[in-house]
Amino acid sequence: MIIQSFEIHHVVMGTDLNHHGTLFAGQGAKWFVEAGFIAAANLTNPENVVCVNIHGMHFQKPAPAGTVIRYESKVILTGKSRIVSYVRATKSKNEELLVEGFLTFVHVDLKGRTLPHGITVEAVTPEDIALQERAKAL
Repeated sequence: MIIQSFEIHHVVMGTDLNHHGTLFAGQGAKWFVEAGFIAAANLTNPENVVCVNIHGMHFQKPAPAGTVIRYESKVILTGKSRIVSYVRATKSKNEELLVEGFLTFVHVDLKGRTLPHGITVEAVTPEDIALQERAKAL
């Protein structure tokens, strides 16, 4: 299957702020994982997807209250039961990079045991090929 992108948007509200008046990293991480989960869950059943690792989530810029953030996610690599999503978050207004990184999910049965998923993804664009190589190095 060719790699597909998914998008979600969030508005930074007052309850999402840290003591500096910008997006609290914990809230940003929650949205980051949600975006990666959406990409992974769209390839299989959501109840079979569990996040096991957040790799290299690097915040580049702060996001003050009122910022609309666009999270773009895609499954970039799969293994026997592993699903690796890449997430990139930007300010919706000007595409300024806020945070990017990878998440590893595992496909499990209803008792939480790893379960092969039978999913393969094919990177065809130069960007996706480069992201897949980065994901393989995790």
